[in-house]
Amino acid sequence: MAGFSIKTENMKDAVLVRVNGFLDAHTFEQMENTINNLFNDNVFRIIVDLNGVDYISSAGAGVFIGAIGTAQENKGNIILMQPTAHVKEVFDLLGLSQIFHFADDVDSAVKILSS
Repeated sequence: MAGFSIKTENMKDAVLVRVNGFLDAHTFEQMENTINNLFNDNVFRIIVDLNGVDYISSAGAGVFIGAIGTAQENKGNIILMQPTAHVKEVFDLLGLSQIFHFADDVDSAVKILSS
């Protein structure tokens, strides 16, 4: 799908994943592959920047549901950073805001990961 992109950026204590576009039934596999590749590289501390995500479906959110358990079992976590109002609303409606930590910036996300 045009306009969807994922970029990863290695940081000192985590990997920042910047997502742009629609995260839905057409694109969730790319997100899933990105996270699985990080897990395969023994990276379990992941910050996902959702600031550029205009729309997320339950399939898109499902990627994070499937991954957070693996991250936490390996002493890591998945922090969702700067979700747009619509994306945050989807997480709220699905009851996922109880499971995930949300951060306003990278420093806050790293602090959550370190706690």
